Amino acid sequence: MSETTGLRADCARCVGLCCVAPAFAASADFAQDKPAGRPCPQLRADSRCGIHDELRERGYPGCVVFDCFGAGQRVSQVTYPGRDWRDDPATAAGMFAAFAVARPLHELLWYLTEALTLTPGGPLRDRLRAARDATDALTAGTAEELTSVDVDAHRSRVNPLLSAASEAARAGTGGPDRRGAMLLGANLRGTNLVGANLRGAMLVGADLRGADLRRADVTGVDLRGADLRGANLSSTLFLHQSQLEAARGDRRTGVPPTLRHPGHWTGLTVTPVRTPGRPTTPAR
Repeated sequence: MSETTGLRADCARCVGLCCVAPAFAASADFAQDKPAGRPCPQLRADSRCGIHDELRERGYPGCVVFDCFGAGQRVSQVTYPGRDWRDDPATAAGMFAAFAVARPLHELLWYLTEALTLTPGGPLRDRLRAARDATDALTAGTAEELTSVDVDAHRSRVNPLLSAASEAARAGTGGPDRRGAMLLGANLRGTNLVGANLRGAMLVGADLRGADLRRADVTGVDLRGADLRGANLSSTLFLHQSQLEAARGDRRTGVPPTLRHPGHWTGLTVTPVRTPGRPTTPAR
C-alpha cells in the first residue's frame, strides 16, 4: 500500500460496516440506541445511509465524524472480497470481528504516515517506516489472522515512535505539555499554544477562538463543539479532518492545506461533505 492509498474512507466500496458492526447509545451524538451487529435503521439495502444529507439535523452528528480510516473498504474488498455480511450470519460475524481490528490498525497507519511526513531521513524515520510496513502487513492478513492481532500490544510498540516524531517536530517551540488535560469548556481564547503537547486532551466545548495552535500535537484530541473561530491550525500536528468536522469554526480559521473547512462552519458556502470520524487516542 502506498503512503496515502486506503487511509481515507470510501463508503462506495464498503458494505456499510460502520453502520452495523459497532454499538452506539442514544446521546447527543446518536438519536437512538443500536446494539453491535444490528444494522442502523437508516441503512438502506444498497449500503448507503438513507438520511446522509440530514445526519446532523436528524440527531446523528456522531455518524458525520466517525472515520474508519479506510478499514471498511479494506475488509469489504480485501479480507472478504466480493462478499456481503447480509449473505449469511457466519460471514457477518467474521466481517464485524475483522472490522473491529482493522479499524484501529488503519488509524495507526494514518498516524504513522503523518509522522513520516514530519520526520527527515535518519534512524527515527527508518523505524517509523518499519512500523508502518509491519502495521500494513497486519491489515493484509486473513480474517482469522486479523482477529488474532493484539492491537493494544502493537499500539504500545508504535506509540513511542509517534511520540518521538512529535517531540522532534515541536523542538524549539517551548510549547506547554498538556497531555490528557481535562479542558472541557475551558476558556482558551487567544491562548498561545504553539508547539503544545495536547495528546489525548479533552477540549469538548472549549473556547479556542483566536488561539494559536501551530505545531501543536492534537493526537486524539476531542474537539467536539470546540469553538475554533479565528484559530490558527495551519500547521497543527496530527490534525485529522474529522476533528475539524466535530468542532465549530469559520472562514478565518486556519487549517492545513491537506484539510478543508467543514461545510457546517459559519460564514461558509461550502457544500457539506461527510467525513467519517474522530481519531481515537493512539498515544498519550
